[in-house]
Amino acid sequence: MHSQASSNKNKVLEEIKELTESSWEKLDSNQKEIAKKIWKVISFKWQWQIALNAPFLMIWILDQTIPAIHKFDMQVLESLPIPQWLSALIG
Repeated sequence: MHSQASSNKNKVLEEIKELTESSWEKLDSNQKEIAKKIWKVISFKWQWQIALNAPFLMIWILDQTIPAIHKFDMQVLESLPIPQWLSALIG
């Protein structure tokens, strides 16, 4: 099970790498130079901040686009035994 998950992860990473490389190759030389200059303007700290926050951005986008997640969340909340005094405060 673990090896299947890791192989799926490797496939996704390879697909992302191929997509990035193909997108880069489609740019003309002027666009590449502009992209390089923009990337150089971004400081080293911000590059790491963007890289580390990218997975959370992906999770947020998926959360916004898949309504089944919210249905599951509501089912979990409805199944919790909420005390009467707390439900009165919540409304």
